[in-house]
Amino acid sequence: MKKKSLFPQTKVKNPEPNIKDDNWVIWAAWADRITFEEIKEKTNKSESDVIKIMRKNLKPASFRLWRKRAHKVSIKHRKKFISERKKIKQKINLSDIN
Repeated sequence: MKKKSLFPQTKVKNPEPNIKDDNWVIWAAWADRITFEEIKEKTNKSESDVIKIMRKNLKPASFRLWRKRAHKVSIKHRKKFISERKKIKQKINLSDIN
């Protein structure tokens, strides 16, 4: 029996969808580390467009859960992410001194 490839294949439970598809926008919106600014850069869809896509494609309860999560998680907005990182670094630096 021959190997299919010389390189090992990593099986991913939920592989990344094609970037041209709305499924990529949904996937990226659920991902905590992808900001709305990055989605805008890659797909040209604003935050309000992403919200409309999510509302159209998700169940109402899933949409509410996502909105609550996206609103609370500071990572979804680049400015909030940077300010939160600074706060965390300051806390770490203060704890190193003590």
